[in-house]
Amino acid sequence: MRVLVANHPLIAHKLTYLRDKETDSPTFRRLADELVTLLAYEATHEVRVEPKDIVTPVAPTTGIKLSNPKPLVVPVLRAGLGMLDGMVRLLPSAEVGFLGMQRDEETLQAITYANRLPDDLTGRQCYVLDPMLATGGTLAMAIRYLAERGADDITAVTLLSAPEGIKAVGNELADLTIPITLVTGAVDERLNEHGYIVPGLGDAGDRLYGVVD
Repeated sequence: MRVLVANHPLIAHKLTYLRDKETDSPTFRRLADELVTLLAYEATHEVRVEPKDIVTPVAPTTGIKLSNPKPLVVPVLRAGLGMLDGMVRLLPSAEVGFLGMQRDEETLQAITYANRLPDDLTGRQCYVLDPMLATGGTLAMAIRYLAERGADDITAVTLLSAPEGIKAVGNELADLTIPITLVTGAVDERLNEHGYIVPGLGDAGDRLYGVVD
C-alpha cells in the first residue's frame, strides 16, 4: 500500500482547528469539507482520463475527460458522509456508493451493516472516504469489500491516521494485487488503550453530527 501524507500549510492549518475541542459542529463540518477538497486534489492525481476533441474560440484542440466507467466515491457511514461534498466537488461526474460500517467498542472489530454499491465493480477506480484510520479494521474491510467486487484501483482518503492503523491495513491487504493508496492529512503519534488516535481529534462522527445515544 502506498501512503501519501499531504504536506501543505493549509491542510495543517485546518487540521489545527479540527483538533481543537472548542470547535463546534457547524465549524467542524465546514473545515472538514474544505480539508477534504484539498486532500481530493492529492488523491486524484492518477484518476483515469481519455482524450476529448474540442474547439476553442480560436482553434481546435484536444483536452481530456474522465474515462468510463466513472470513478466511484464510497463514504463509510456515518462519519464518511461529512467528507462526501468535498470529494465530489472535484469529481462532480463520479458515482457515489455507500458502505455502512461501525466499530465494536469491545472488540475494536469492524461490522458491516449496510451496503449500497453496484454488485459488479469490474474496472472501477474507487475512492473510500473515512475520516479516521485508527485500528485499521474498518478501512481494511471496506477496501477488501470493493476489491472482491472487481475494483481494480482503490484510494482511501482520511483526515488523520495512526501508525498502527497504517501498518494493520497494509498487513491485512498484503495479498491484494491491485494498486491501493492511502492519502491522509497527517500521521499522528499513536493509539491509546481505547483505540483512539493521539492527539487526534476525538470521534469524528460525533463532532460532525453530534452525539447519538
